[in-house]
Amino acid sequence: MPDIVVMFFILGLVAGILRSDLAIPKATYDTLSLLLMLTIGLKGGMVLHGNLSWQLLPEMGSVMLLGALIPLTLYPILKYVIKLSVANSASIAAHYGSVSAGTFAVALAYAESAKLVVGAEVTLYLVMLELPAIIVGLLLYRKLDKENGQNNELSLKALWHETLTNKSVILLIGGVVIGMMYGTVQGSQVTSLLTSSFKVVLALFLLEMGLVAAQTLRPIPWKHWKLAVFAIVTPLFLGTIGTAVGTLLNLELGSVVILGSLVASASYIAAPAAIKAAIPKADIGLAMLSSLGVTFPFNVIVGIGLYHHFALAMQ
Repeated sequence: MPDIVVMFFILGLVAGILRSDLAIPKATYDTLSLLLMLTIGLKGGMVLHGNLSWQLLPEMGSVMLLGALIPLTLYPILKYVIKLSVANSASIAAHYGSVSAGTFAVALAYAESAKLVVGAEVTLYLVMLELPAIIVGLLLYRKLDKENGQNNELSLKALWHETLTNKSVILLIGGVVIGMMYGTVQGSQVTSLLTSSFKVVLALFLLEMGLVAAQTLRPIPWKHWKLAVFAIVTPLFLGTIGTAVGTLLNLELGSVVILGSLVASASYIAAPAAIKAAIPKADIGLAMLSSLGVTFPFNVIVGIGLYHHFALAMQ
């Protein structure tokens, strides 16, 4: 059976498809999102407490390189096979190079439930993948859009601002720093409550994600069937790449599963905000349809378990 938190996502998805009046108030969702990002950062930071090493640099460099290469790999497929515009191809390529913090949270819960050993640095993967992908996506757009008449300097400023000051990035980095400074013992007065309630917060967050995913799929967007196929095939391809890289880096099995899951994911929080400011001609709805409507459910329900099997096969 899938992890119990996945069932909350399925519950929200079914409720949304059935047009139930079930709804989570926006203020509650914002609070859940804040708690989830902060808790992820704190959990990662506390594990890193006293464990930082220069030996992490090659690993972090490899992860950043992945984040930069994924948009470059996916852009030609989106442009010439899916037949999207330059703006939408660059946008969706950036979304898939970037990461889903929700998928990370589910993968972390999966690894903990399966009692897999997870490295201290996995939370850093979120930021290492997020920033290069968004920047490469914008550079692709600037280079290839012949009708791009916008002010590049203003666009770059907007990109850096939206990316670096996005609440998810602030909370993740801030949580990592605080957790790393105080560790499990000194920070227990604050962190113990947050970390012990991680799965409860994640379950409620996924309930809302299920409702939102159902909205993006209603009515069923038959005309975008190529993009839907892309949104299922791409995670399998990228998840294989991610687990292979993790195996080559000799990461712990849990870290390999999480890296594979992250590389296979697509952003639906940080990237949309940054891309909307930097590529105004992009249809963010298309990116949300593929990333949140198709790829996120696929990864949460099926993908993470598959990446675990991929990782085991590569051991």
